Amino acid sequence: MLIIFYFPFALFILFMINSMTNTLCLQKEIPEEKQPKVFRTINVLITILLTSSYIKILLT
Repeated sequence: MLIIFYFPFALFILFMINSMTNTLCLQKEIPEEKQPKVFRTINVLITILLTSSYIKILLT
């Protein structure tokens, strides 16, 4: 039951983080060739955070 509520929430969080990352790249004028690395790094870290929080909620 938790999975039904958590995954849409996680997708929303990822979408919002990506839009904020895009704004950061525009404000700081990060070159186009470095932007994929920035997005990849942030997405991996947020995915780890969301996965660990899901596991913590599941086990408590």
